[in-house]
Amino acid sequence: MLLVWLYGVMSVGAVSRSIVQISTEFEHAPLAYSLSAVAAVVYAFITYTLVRGGETARRAALVCCAAELAGVLIVGTWTLLDPAAFPDTTVWSDYGYGYIFIPVLLPVTGILWLRRARSAQTG
Repeated sequence: MLLVWLYGVMSVGAVSRSIVQISTEFEHAPLAYSLSAVAAVVYAFITYTLVRGGETARRAALVCCAAELAGVLIVGTWTLLDPAAFPDTTVWSDYGYGYIFIPVLLPVTGILWLRRARSAQTG
């Protein structure tokens, strides 16, 4: 339940942030704001699949958590190596520093929980 709640909060935060940034300042940092919108979609989809439940939803959530982790690691590294490419931060900048590193911890937790939930069902 905590995992669903955290993904829900991150969904609301990322969606709100990206809507405001894209609608008011897009020309300032289009890459950063577009990546924040991608993060918002990923968070919302994972929240939906966790709430929906079932084996297909669990698999979809697992794939999305892995993609989310890859995104956080790629964008986090990119923002450290080429800060000039990001005049403003994204949700995943510096591995989620602006969000208390929740963006890097959440997919790891999600993957572990989803794998454990699968093991409990089959075992």
